[in-house]
Amino acid sequence: MPPSPTLHSLTSGEILSPFTQLRRLLGDTPAGHPKPIELTIGEPREAMPDFIVAKLNEASALYGKYPPIRGSDELKLAISNWLSRRYAIPGGVDPSREILALNGSREGLFYACLPAVGRKGIAKSGGRPAILMCNPYYSAYLGGALGVGAEPIFLNATKETGFLPDLDEIARDADLMARTCALFICSPANPQGAVASRGYILKALSLARAHDFMLFLDECYSEIYTGLAPTGGLEVASATPERFKNLVVFNSLSKRSNLPGLRSGFCAGDAAFIESYAEIRNMCAPQVPGPVQHASAAAWADDAHVVTARAAYAQKFAVADEVLKGRFGYERPAGGFCLWLDMSQFGGASHATVTLWKRMGVKVIPGSFLAQTGRDGTNPGANYVRVALVQDPATIREALERLVEVFA
Repeated sequence: MPPSPTLHSLTSGEILSPFTQLRRLLGDTPAGHPKPIELTIGEPREAMPDFIVAKLNEASALYGKYPPIRGSDELKLAISNWLSRRYAIPGGVDPSREILALNGSREGLFYACLPAVGRKGIAKSGGRPAILMCNPYYSAYLGGALGVGAEPIFLNATKETGFLPDLDEIARDADLMARTCALFICSPANPQGAVASRGYILKALSLARAHDFMLFLDECYSEIYTGLAPTGGLEVASATPERFKNLVVFNSLSKRSNLPGLRSGFCAGDAAFIESYAEIRNMCAPQVPGPVQHASAAAWADDAHVVTARAAYAQKFAVADEVLKGRFGYERPAGGFCLWLDMSQFGGASHATVTLWKRMGVKVIPGSFLAQTGRDGTNPGANYVRVALVQDPATIREALERLVEVFA
């Protein structure tokens, strides 16, 4: 296995963002079709709520004031109410103690590593803190781990493990558990679309409590599904005597409400952690602008636009079902809006990506760029490509038909 990454790995260019890697991979290679189709970045293209601009303008005077770091009462109450509508949480979520406003989830996931490492104090004993993450992973998990000097531990999420980390495997490693400060799990998983069951979340939470580390559940794709609504971490935790102890969930309006440019999200859970996290953010993190908080409260209060967007994604998955017909290991995912297609018969992730672009002008991203070499010495994305279903159904149909033409 290669040596564990450090902060120098980021500053030296040893580790690059998936999209930088993709630009370098394709270079000046021209698209092999007069109508290129982009399916790489997970940027929703559905209509944003029609009331957002009016809400921003309504509160424009707040641009002249420093925003409340924890979030306005209006916003936190709207989030708390949404959580109670969306999940079965006896007693609800306390907006004053258990919710914190974030500038989207990315910076929140990054900064959360600071209090996670600080609260456990591993560095005082001379050891290196560890932060565990599902692999493939979201880049903020790795950036946060390296930013606080922790060792990132990549837990391969493969077909054999249900596309979620094998919790039993890490539980057997006592030395690792002793220095673990946080575990990042994404559900629905990006890019595979797997959804953690109630039992899986409870097992992860029990592990976190047994070894006193934080369980960070990234639930940013929670509202995009075509079957059963994904179970949430707060719902599972609320049924335990300790409630939200050792748990924080993250969500945002980027995917739920088609508002990636608003940069608005939240985290919720363990009140003691939220308290220390809020103080750290008060010292060194940006607040969510006042007008954005006002508009965000309106977005969390409205579910109609979410239902409309979910129906649009269902149409896109129906196209994928029809065109792919099980090819490339395709099964409709339980959540999210990505396809995770097996290219092992076509030269692997990078080769398939270049071939598809050169021959048909369809741009996807190699799964290997979304992951690192895991504990077993393999990269779980090496044979996969991620396809983001963010275009309209007709464009998605054309893109997938081109893909089938190249590789079938």
